[in-house]
Amino acid sequence: MQARKKYVLLGLCTCCWLLLFYWGGLQERLLGLITYRRGEVARPWPDWLDRALLPGFADQAELQNDGGPGDSPRQRRQAWAGIYKDSRCRMETCFDFARCQAPSGFRVYVYPPEKGERVSESYRKILTSVAESRYYTSDPREACLFVLGIDTLDRDQLSTQFVPNVDERIRGYPLWNDGRNHVIFNLYSGTWPNYTEDLGFNVGQAILAKASLNTEHFRPGFDVSIPLFSKEHPQKGGERGWLVRNTVPPRRKYLLMFKGKRYLTGIGSDTRNALHHIHNGKDIVSLTTCRHGKDWEKHKDARCDHDNQEYERFLVLNTRSRYRLRRGVGYLCNTRNSVKSE
Repeated sequence: MQARKKYVLLGLCTCCWLLLFYWGGLQERLLGLITYRRGEVARPWPDWLDRALLPGFADQAELQNDGGPGDSPRQRRQAWAGIYKDSRCRMETCFDFARCQAPSGFRVYVYPPEKGERVSESYRKILTSVAESRYYTSDPREACLFVLGIDTLDRDQLSTQFVPNVDERIRGYPLWNDGRNHVIFNLYSGTWPNYTEDLGFNVGQAILAKASLNTEHFRPGFDVSIPLFSKEHPQKGGERGWLVRNTVPPRRKYLLMFKGKRYLTGIGSDTRNALHHIHNGKDIVSLTTCRHGKDWEKHKDARCDHDNQEYERFLVLNTRSRYRLRRGVGYLCNTRNSVKSE
C-alpha cells in the first residue's frame, strides 16, 4: 500500500514537471538562475556584445516593401524569362562536343573585330589573353569554343562603352548557330531599381561568363560565374600577393575596403545599409555616398550628410597621397639623373 502511494506521488510530480517544461517557463527560469549574477541587468536574448555598434537603420516597412519602388518578384521573373529564353541549357543539351574531338584538341577562336569596332580596355585584355594562349586558333574549323569580337561587357545603355544592335549582328554570323559553343563575357548587373540584367540581345545557347550572376537564371554546370574586375586590373599577373604562410591577418594597412554608392531605395539598399557599421576608419573602410540619381535628396535620410562627408574626405586624402607619391617619384628620378650627369 505504501509503495503504491509512492509510485502515484512520483507519477504526479513527473507530470507536473513535464507540464512546466512544455509550457516553456521552466527552461527560461533555470537558465536565469544558472547564468544570473548579482547586480547584473537582465538583457534580452541574444546577448550581442556589440549591440551598441549595430544600430538599426532600415525600417521594417522598407524591408517588407523590398526597399522602395520597383517591380514585384513575379514581374522580375517574367522579365528574366523573356531575356534568358534558353534557361534549361546544359552542356549535354546546348553544347556540341563533336567540335572538340578534332586532332588539334581544344581550340578557341576569336572573331576578328570589324572595322571601326569600339572595344573597351577590359574586353581587349580578355581577347588578348585568349589570342596569346596556347589554345588559340585562327581557323574557325578547328575551334571548339568561340569568343565574340563584339564588346559585351557593359550593357548599360547610358554607358559610353555600350555597343548597340548586338542581336542583329550576331544573328548575321554564319558560325553563331543560336550561340552554340560560344562564350559571352559580361560584367553588367542591371540598373536601379529592378536590376533585370537585360543584355539587350538573346544569348541563346551560348555560355554566359558573367559577374554578379543572379541565381534565378544561372544555369548550373553551364554558365560561369566570374569576379567583377575594373579596367585597371592587369592583363597578366602583377605583384606577388601579401598573404604568406602563417601571416593572418596579412601585412597590409587595410583589411577591407569598399567605396561606392549607397542606394536609398530599391533592390540592394537594405544590404548596403545593413553593413554600414563595419566602417571604423582604420583597417576597415566602407565609404558610401547618397548622391545617386537626380532625386536622391527626396529619399535623403539622417545618415546621408555624414556619409557624404566621409566619402569626400577620404577621396581628398587619397588624392593628396597620390600627389605626394608622384612628387616623391619625380624627386628620386631627378636626383638619379643628376648623379649620373656628375
